[in-house]
Amino acid sequence: MSRFTEVKELIDSLEEDFTKFYEKGNKAAGTRVRNGMQAIKTLAQDIRKEVTDRKNSGN
Repeated sequence: MSRFTEVKELIDSLEEDFTKFYEKGNKAAGTRVRNGMQAIKTLAQDIRKEVTDRKNSGN
């Protein structure tokens, strides 16, 4: 479950940058959003692999 919490915290940490980018046009915030979304994608892939491995091992 700690990985789920990690995903939630990462999403929460990006909220301010989303606002800066979409409402104020701050391009640096857009870069931070892109980097954060890439980190979320990587983490999600790791979680999917872990779930699949656990499901297939019978745990």
